[in-house]
Amino acid sequence: MTTGPNTPTTPLRVLVCPSGFKGSLKPATAAECIKDGILAVEPNAVVRTVPLVDGGEGFTHVLVAATHGAIQPVGVCGPIGQPVDSFIGILGPRKDKDTTANNSPPRTAVIEIASAAGLSLIPPSHRNPGLTTTYGVGQLLLAALDAGATRILVGCGDSGTCDGGAGMLQALGARLLDCQAQPLPLALGGDSLLTLHSIDLSGVDPRLKNTDIDVAVNWHNLLCGPRGVAHVFGPQKGATPSQTARLAQAMESLAIAAARVLGVDDLDIDDQVRLAPGGGASGGLGTGLRVVGARLRPRYEVVRKFVDLGGGMFDECDLVVTAEGGIDYQTPFDKIPAEVARLAKKRGLPVIAIAGTIGPGARVNYDVGIDAFTCIIQRPMTLDDAVREAESLTRESAELVMRIVSIGRMLGRTG
Repeated sequence: MTTGPNTPTTPLRVLVCPSGFKGSLKPATAAECIKDGILAVEPNAVVRTVPLVDGGEGFTHVLVAATHGAIQPVGVCGPIGQPVDSFIGILGPRKDKDTTANNSPPRTAVIEIASAAGLSLIPPSHRNPGLTTTYGVGQLLLAALDAGATRILVGCGDSGTCDGGAGMLQALGARLLDCQAQPLPLALGGDSLLTLHSIDLSGVDPRLKNTDIDVAVNWHNLLCGPRGVAHVFGPQKGATPSQTARLAQAMESLAIAAARVLGVDDLDIDDQVRLAPGGGASGGLGTGLRVVGARLRPRYEVVRKFVDLGGGMFDECDLVVTAEGGIDYQTPFDKIPAEVARLAKKRGLPVIAIAGTIGPGARVNYDVGIDAFTCIIQRPMTLDDAVREAESLTRESAELVMRIVSIGRMLGRTG
């Protein structure tokens, strides 16, 4: 009997391209768990893993691995003021258009703000974005400069802060001043910005002027307004309704002060600062980075330079499996499962997503190309238990997905 490309006797070719699960699985670990689950059902399957990042946890390690670079440990101030063990990445040499006049590629460092100001670094009892700080992010930038970097890639995602990058600016040497030209308290979070009037950059490390900084952000994150970062993400980071209102006002103060530094007049402040794409990334850190000359980029524009997210990634593939910590109504807005689905659909490929949680409005993801999604939690358990068992739960979920796919293949054969 002649067999077709979709019969069970033909090895299934599966592309596994997950993001990480916040505070639980790194992208590479998630990819291996899914691969193991697939092979448990289809041992002859050809499984290719391509861990992906969106600027959050795992951003540095994925880009370093893609370029055969190196990780350097760095100790910094964490989001609640306690020391944390963080790191920067140094990318391996690349021969491409990003070269200097002497044809030597720039020394490029990578940092992810989650490693210094991430939500996973904050115990649930201390989650208050009015107080948490990005001071450690500034220390990571200084560490990158100390390592000789002339180009820095910053991954913005998975933060536990909403200080508009105030702590980061202070770590770099900036002075944040109130209306009486008195400095704001050091590293005291978003609430301290309520009295912000101006930003003095005269003391900022001068090496930044000769450093290109590209920031991978969610292009849909805004600094101010009803869809501003305080309203959309403040509650997820532990803010009460009253705290959310204060943080929204703090971001307004930051917008006015940042506009002065950026040379934006009052008529353009909405388009250029308050509602500028990506300005609300990581609790307004996107705007804080703009103040010191960084360029905000859609995160996949940055990632595509180092990880193949084009058609080649989907060559010789029958099925795409992606994953992320949560799938909900926000997933279509620049999240990895939706981005993968859009690209896969251009090749006519089916896409299945595995998630740590399924949130409100998740059905909208069918409209962007995700054909089916499932949750790794199949029985009652606490969040702590789910995090602790994330690897086994993800393997089990991938196995279940593959058993259903195998049934479909058998039906296709008999049909």
